[in-house]
Amino acid sequence: MMRWESGIRLAAAGLVLGISFGAEARSQGSGDDGRPVIAAYYFPNYHAGDPRNERDRGPGWSEWDLVKAAKPRFEGHAQPKVPAWGHTDESDPKVMAQKIDAAADHGVDAFIFDWYYYDDGPFLDRGLDRGYLRAANNRRVKFALMWANHDWIDIFPRTLKHAPKLMYPGKIRPETWDKLTDYVIEKYFRHPSHWKIDGRPYFSIYELHTFAASFGSGAAAKAALEKFRDKTKAAGFPGLHLDIVMWGNPILPGETAVKKPADAVRFMGFDSVGSYVWVHHSGIRGFPSGAYADLQKAYFNYARQAMTMYGVPYYPNVSMGWDASPRTKQDDPFENKGYPFMAVLTGNTPAAFEAALREAKALLETRPAAERVLTVNSWNEWTEGSYLEPDTVNGTKYLEAIRSVFGTR
Repeated sequence: MMRWESGIRLAAAGLVLGISFGAEARSQGSGDDGRPVIAAYYFPNYHAGDPRNERDRGPGWSEWDLVKAAKPRFEGHAQPKVPAWGHTDESDPKVMAQKIDAAADHGVDAFIFDWYYYDDGPFLDRGLDRGYLRAANNRRVKFALMWANHDWIDIFPRTLKHAPKLMYPGKIRPETWDKLTDYVIEKYFRHPSHWKIDGRPYFSIYELHTFAASFGSGAAAKAALEKFRDKTKAAGFPGLHLDIVMWGNPILPGETAVKKPADAVRFMGFDSVGSYVWVHHSGIRGFPSGAYADLQKAYFNYARQAMTMYGVPYYPNVSMGWDASPRTKQDDPFENKGYPFMAVLTGNTPAAFEAALREAKALLETRPAAERVLTVNSWNEWTEGSYLEPDTVNGTKYLEAIRSVFGTR
């Protein structure tokens, strides 16, 4: 997923937009029978033909171009990554069917698509709309959306010489929200393979502060969420499950984390809190590389607190790895200059990943069965070095780790 830069700041008392905390939070379970739901984030920028990419980068461009161009940036750096299935087109239903079968066969229950919608409409939706939704076997793996409402900046690749250009602002107009929610309910929630918790469609938001800024105040943002709930009920569903991605470690210069996140979650009435990737909670120790085990320890220290701090279920995360170097200009020096010029995780072997999964499982087993959801970063973040899809070095071993720990349905 693309990281963001934002000039919006949050004050110590809460969102700088005038939020007064105090409303009760909603708490809903997953409706599962005890085995956790395993949901892998899916980043859909691996297909040609997206209109924005065609305009901005030329015909045929996708992030596979960055994957192919990657090279080692320091001694022992394992680049380029080579997908065992080839540089396939995710908007092809047959290609997506292969992904779905591999996921289901190894215990992945859902794809949470990074879903983009700006003031001028959707972006990077062909992997979902043309690939997944048209795949003959999409009943085998559920799908849901995480609205990636961050600024889209030009880091394809990023150079050291120039600051990245803002291309599409994450802040939207309130009328865009109305169109977006109507679109989501009609196009996605009604699909039989949409992931639901207690019968309620799951919808996640990536950036709380950007969402609130879109409405001018915390109270207005909260009202927008309530309107979304009302629309979903009017469409015939028992309700809406709203998840918020929460994190505390800025990645890019200028990023700001939410202050008093538990108060914000309660005020806005979210049903659950999740994490996207481990580096959102702790920096990597060392440069140009740091140990997977160190980051694992730091993340689970946070996760154990998060299980009780928000007043609603917290869905923990296991990250397969981290290496954003493919998004750097490969001829630039590899210096510690901020995303994506940042440290790479090492030691994230399939065995280490399996150990992290087992730690997450033990943590989930402390919670009621209905609250057991685990997110994984990621199904296919090839340009951030975190993917479950098989490569030519480890094959399907990361997927096999999930099946070994959790089995299949």
